[in-house]
Amino acid sequence: MLVVTAALVPEVWAGGGPENVLLLVNANSDSSLTIANHYIQLRRIPAGNVVYVDWRGSVESVDVERLRQGILLPALTEIERRGLTGQIDYLVYSSDFPWSVRLGGDVQGKRPPRMLSPTGSLTGVSYLWQLVVKKSPEVLSLSNNFYVPKEPRGGRMAPSHGFRSWYGWGPGGRLLEAGGRTYLLSTMLAVTSGRGTTIDQAVGYLRRSALADGRRPKGTIYFVQNGTPRSTPRHDLFPAAVAQLKRLGVHAEILRGTVPRNKPDVQGLMFGTARFDWKQTGSTILPGAFCDNLTSFGGDLRAKAPQTPLTELLKNGAAGSSGTVVEPLAIRAKFPLPSVHVHYARGCSLAEAFYQAVSGPYQILFVGDPLCRPWARVPRIAVDGIQANAKLSGTVTCRPKATRTRGYPVDRFELFVDGRRTGWCGAGESLPLDTRRLADGFHELRIVGIDSSPIETQGRIILPVTVENHGRKVDLTATVERVSGPAPAMVQLSAECLGAKSIAILHNRRRIATIEGAHGRTELAAAVLGSGPIMLQAVGVMDDGQVLSKPVWLTIGRRVGRR
Repeated sequence: MLVVTAALVPEVWAGGGPENVLLLVNANSDSSLTIANHYIQLRRIPAGNVVYVDWRGSVESVDVERLRQGILLPALTEIERRGLTGQIDYLVYSSDFPWSVRLGGDVQGKRPPRMLSPTGSLTGVSYLWQLVVKKSPEVLSLSNNFYVPKEPRGGRMAPSHGFRSWYGWGPGGRLLEAGGRTYLLSTMLAVTSGRGTTIDQAVGYLRRSALADGRRPKGTIYFVQNGTPRSTPRHDLFPAAVAQLKRLGVHAEILRGTVPRNKPDVQGLMFGTARFDWKQTGSTILPGAFCDNLTSFGGDLRAKAPQTPLTELLKNGAAGSSGTVVEPLAIRAKFPLPSVHVHYARGCSLAEAFYQAVSGPYQILFVGDPLCRPWARVPRIAVDGIQANAKLSGTVTCRPKATRTRGYPVDRFELFVDGRRTGWCGAGESLPLDTRRLADGFHELRIVGIDSSPIETQGRIILPVTVENHGRKVDLTATVERVSGPAPAMVQLSAECLGAKSIAILHNRRRIATIEGAHGRTELAAAVLGSGPIMLQAVGVMDDGQVLSKPVWLTIGRRVGRR
C-alpha cells in the first residue's frame, strides 16, 4: 500500500547530530532500504547524507581489501565529493552489509598472537578507518583507540568529551592541537540476516530510541556480577561506575547472578553469560537503554552460531548492544568498560559513550541507534530574520539564539543548507545567506546551536523555505498503481517544469528516474525504494541552472511474507 502524505517538519529537532551522519544503504536489499527509510525520517537525516551502495557480496563476511575498495573508500570519496568534509562524524550502516571482516591481508605475512586474531567487525574496522586505509597491521591492537580517556586514580571516572572526526587524539584521550589519530563513530542500525532481527523489530527499537532523547529517564542501570570469566574482566570497575552514576542522579545497582530478574526498569545493563532468554527474566528494557553482554560470540550472527546473540537485547527494546564477532578470549580491552554508562548519563550520544569506553574496538560489533541521547540537556534554538515556509530572494540575515537549559550556554551556531554546512557564527552574531547562490525552489535550512560544554551538546531548528530569484518552478506528483498477484506495485510519477531540458526524480539525492523535456510521466517499481516513509524530489534541469520541487512524501507498505 502507498499513501501520499504531507512533508511535516518539526520546529525543533532535539535528537543528536543528523547533519553529522553519513548513512550507507545497500541498494540491493529491501531490509536495508526500508530500515534506512524509517531512520531518515526518525532522525531527520539530510537527503544529501545518504549514500546508496551497490553491494552484491556476502552480508556476513568480507575480505578487508574488498571492504576497502567496495564500501569504505567510496564512502570517504562521497563525503568529499558532496562537500561534507569536516562535518561527518558518524559512518552508519543500515542492514545487509557484512558484519565480519577478514583482516589477514593487512597483517603483511606476520602471525599475530592468538589474542589478536585477524578477524574484525564492520563497525570496529570502520571506526579505525585511518589505519585500514593505510593497510596498517596496527588495526589489530588492544590500545589503538585514543578517544578513550585515561582513567584517574582513586576510583574516579574519566571526563567525557564530544567527538568530531577532525579532532586529533593522542594516547590517554589527549585532544591535540595538531596531528593525532582521527576516527569515525560507526554503527550498524540492524542486522536482519542469520540471528538478526526482523525489519519490524529494528524499526521498533529505533523508534523507541528516538523518543527517548532528552527525557532524563528514571530507570536503573544494572551491573550483574558473578565469578565466571565473562564477569570478572569488568566487575572490579562496577563500584566506581555506580558511585559516579549516583552522583549524576542516575539510579544504578550491582546484582549477583547472571541476569536481572523481574526488574521493570532496566535503563542500562552490563552482564556476562553465555546463554539467556530475555523473556524468561521477567525484566523490562526501557527506551534508550544500552545493554551489553560479555560473551564470546554475541556478535557472531550466523544462523547456527553458539551463544545468545546481541540481537536478543535489541529485540526486547534496547537502543543499542554490542558483541564480538569472533572468540575474544574475554579480554577487557575488547569490550565496553562500565564507564560507557557514565559517559552516556552525562549526555553523550550512544556512539560517543560507546567509543569512549572500548580501547581496542576492532572485533566488537556495535548495533543500534548511534544518536540516542536520553540524558542530554538539549538547548532550544530559535532564529530571527527568517521563518519556516518563507519565500526568500537576494541576501537574508539569520540571527540565531538559544534558550539556556540547566546545562552550559550555547556559544556558537552552524548553518546548514540542504544538509551541507555553509557557515557559522558565535553567540550574538548573525549568519548571512545569499540565496542567489541557490537554485530556485525548495530548500531546507538548519541552524544548529552547540553548547560550551566538553560534550558539545547540540540543539537545532529546521526551516523549510522556497527560493524565488528567477521565477522558476517545478511540480511533482506521485501515485501508485495497485496490482494483484505477485506483480510488484508501481509508483507513477509526473512532473512539469517550464523551460526544462529534463527533469530528474531523486530519492535522497539518488536519481531513480528521468523525464526528458519540460513535462511527462514515468513509473518505477516500488521495490526500488524499499518500504516505509519515502521522500521524493524533482529537479528541473535547464541550460543555465536548476529548480527544485517541494518534497513529496510517500508511505509504502511491505508485501506480506517479507522478513
